[in-house]
Amino acid sequence: MMASLLNRHLVGGCCRAWWGVPRPLVHIRSASVAEPGTQRSDEESLWEAGGYLPFSGAKIGSFFQEQPVLKNPFLEDALLRGYLRRHLPEEAVSSDLCAFGERVANEVDGWGRECEVTPPRLVHFDPWGRRVDHIVTSQAWKRMKDLSAEEGLVAIGYERSYREWSRVFQMSKLYIFSPSSGLYTCPLAMTDGAAKVIQSVGDSWPVDEAYNRLTTRQPKRFWTSGQWMTERQGGSDVGHGTETIAVSQTDGSYKLHGYKWFTSATDADMTLTLARTQDGTGATTPGSRGLSLFYAEVCRGEDGRLKGIEVQRLKDKLGTRQMPTAELLLDGLPAHKLSEEGRGVASIANMLTVTRIHNSVSAAAAMRRVVQLARDYATRRTAFGKLLKDHPLHMQTLARMEVETRGAFLLVMDVCRLLGREEISFLQKIWHLIISTLKLTCHFFGQVLSIWEGTTNVLSLDVLRCVARSSGTVLHAYFSHTKSLLSGASGVSSLAPAITAVDAALSELKDFVQVAATREPGYLELAARDLAYSLARIYTGALLIDHACWTGASPSDAYAALRWCEKDLCPVVTKQRRGCYDPNSPPLDAALVYDQLIQD
Repeated sequence: MMASLLNRHLVGGCCRAWWGVPRPLVHIRSASVAEPGTQRSDEESLWEAGGYLPFSGAKIGSFFQEQPVLKNPFLEDALLRGYLRRHLPEEAVSSDLCAFGERVANEVDGWGRECEVTPPRLVHFDPWGRRVDHIVTSQAWKRMKDLSAEEGLVAIGYERSYREWSRVFQMSKLYIFSPSSGLYTCPLAMTDGAAKVIQSVGDSWPVDEAYNRLTTRQPKRFWTSGQWMTERQGGSDVGHGTETIAVSQTDGSYKLHGYKWFTSATDADMTLTLARTQDGTGATTPGSRGLSLFYAEVCRGEDGRLKGIEVQRLKDKLGTRQMPTAELLLDGLPAHKLSEEGRGVASIANMLTVTRIHNSVSAAAAMRRVVQLARDYATRRTAFGKLLKDHPLHMQTLARMEVETRGAFLLVMDVCRLLGREEISFLQKIWHLIISTLKLTCHFFGQVLSIWEGTTNVLSLDVLRCVARSSGTVLHAYFSHTKSLLSGASGVSSLAPAITAVDAALSELKDFVQVAATREPGYLELAARDLAYSLARIYTGALLIDHACWTGASPSDAYAALRWCEKDLCPVVTKQRRGCYDPNSPPLDAALVYDQLIQD
């Protein structure tokens, strides 16, 4: 009996394992002999008769859905290639991006998956009980660092081989890389930002060597940078939330003491951070006026311990687990002051600007990757008797996603273009407003990356501050430039509905601004979020129209512009007409939110 059961188990197992080549197994199965007193099942009888049951080896069925395939993301992106043909038609650029796209699809994407399934871990102590605080990352994470140097993912922006278009080239490459990067774009954003800060304050000792390492293409010399600003209070109000103290040393350097509650890419080689310097009595100045910017290297002493740093723990995050994010106790971290006394926030502004641009590039890149995979999947998945691509409703949904993606891409790339122009001393006033609006678009495009940027309300108030600092001149530059984007399409009849929609929204927005200027300050603050969205939607519509009327544009470029301009381009006016910014609204809003508490 035991022999028969064993024989049946082995044979059945072979049938399940090798379904698809069953003929030799039929003879083996039919040759088995039942023991006296046992009865063959109907399934076994069918096998003996030369037939088969489709579920005889397993009860899960034979269907397996074919997965979407990641192809070269450069070749799969008609808008990216068209944009570069229009603005940067250099053969070297397209060849580099095409080759990099192949590498991303065939090699780097696998590394990104490895980073996700093998997250970093913290080793506090060595086997002998000594404190070492080693952050152990995967081999794929280390490969990403070497790749970043080799491909010039930071260096391109500083080599300036293509002058004002160098940033567009750099960000196009990051746009291809980001969705497969395993989140390595985060340390790259801070590395780029640190290089920008050092460049702006002057690369004198000791940061000249750091600048060279941040912008090199040599993997063995390449450094990444951290940005250690967030303390226990969190939020955007670093002026009141920073408690770290800088104690001056006799040689002119400083030692930092404090608790950094959130440090991204904690395995970086250096960092920029804010701290309060003590005066002769040991006192510090409160608020932003008391903050200075410091540079510090992350290194170990002869005993193997980190100099002036204790890693308390790695953050247990809902997402972004690929990247080491930690709480750090700074206990005498050697540092050098980069900014003038009390000018820390202003000095680190360049870093924040660059990291926000990187963030927005990553958001737009994620949208593009989703659309690329979704449209490939639509050619492989069958439902209700036909492929998804043959269902009009499904294609309508993908088309709407494509329009949003195109709008995001053109807005982000325009900001990259403006950054490039600013870096060769051709600064336009509109740059300040558009970069402030771009911060908000991370939320507008629905990406979790927006967590890095703060809430939409905080970012919207940033837009108001930008307008106030310029005494309104930045808005005049915005209206003028947006009008100029429409002027080139005035003779294109197919774009007439889109031009009319943007022009009308622009006029409504101008009227709103004039009315708001006569109201009390609280009126514009209530409207800040809708105002920021209006600025973004109108400007994006103008960019889509502008791109649709160049000589190399495709019919799809025009169709995308038309579809974008069907939406409410100026929600701040729509809400104004409904009385949303009435001065009586705030107390009513508060009463509504806390209604249950009042009743209780």
